[in-house]
Amino acid sequence: MPARVPASPPRPLVGITTDFYAPKNSAAYLRLNAGYLDAVLAANGLPVILPPVRKDNFAELDRLLDTLSGVVMIGGLDLDPRRNGQQLTNAVQPMHPRREDADRYLMEKVADRRLPLLAVGSSMQLLNVHCGGTLFLHLPTDHPKAMPHFDPSGGPHRHMVNVEPKSTLEDIFGAPEHRVNSTHHQAVNQLGRSLRVGARAPDGVIEAIETTDETWFCIGTQWHPEAETASALDRQLFDNLIEWANKFEPSELLAAA
Repeated sequence: MPARVPASPPRPLVGITTDFYAPKNSAAYLRLNAGYLDAVLAANGLPVILPPVRKDNFAELDRLLDTLSGVVMIGGLDLDPRRNGQQLTNAVQPMHPRREDADRYLMEKVADRRLPLLAVGSSMQLLNVHCGGTLFLHLPTDHPKAMPHFDPSGGPHRHMVNVEPKSTLEDIFGAPEHRVNSTHHQAVNQLGRSLRVGARAPDGVIEAIETTDETWFCIGTQWHPEAETASALDRQLFDNLIEWANKFEPSELLAAA
């Protein structure tokens, strides 16, 4: 009789947010780069889609979060600056309000629960805003000495970042420099509470942030570690997320709620 193969431990469930589009002349739809799904699966997590539900369904998101051990919040269009006390300009392309409403709610709940979190692109910016920080709304205008951080023609653009010493990112990458893709025109300005810089571009622009809470895995990257243009080293971000997800336990306060 063949020996029984031991069952593999269950993969931790990792929520991934989605983008919401509502074209004027066609039906609204959701969009998600499959690279996020593949990166979570490759790191031995099981992706769960987090839809941008309407406000009257936010309680259902809470129930879904009860089942998760980690969250990836994806990139996309810009946050509406008017929600942060700044003016809307022609350079800003706000994401759909339905997505921003859901993302802001999720960010609050994920932070309350200390769910392991990887926040990418505009979600990194949301993390900073959630913690009381501010943003450069358009680098060419607000920070004219900054180097190019995107290709106006829409093509691929890459540059080096300097990883901060003694940061979580340094522990993950094991190197003082990292080459990243770059498609952003906004960036973190003033850093939010309980956050520190994880990496900067050579011009000083903040490219990654992370929590100062050593009991919580929470990293935001301005670049896209899920994209085809990402470095193989970026996969370690997802590996570390899943490592923390495997150890995640809800706080006693939330468990008693």
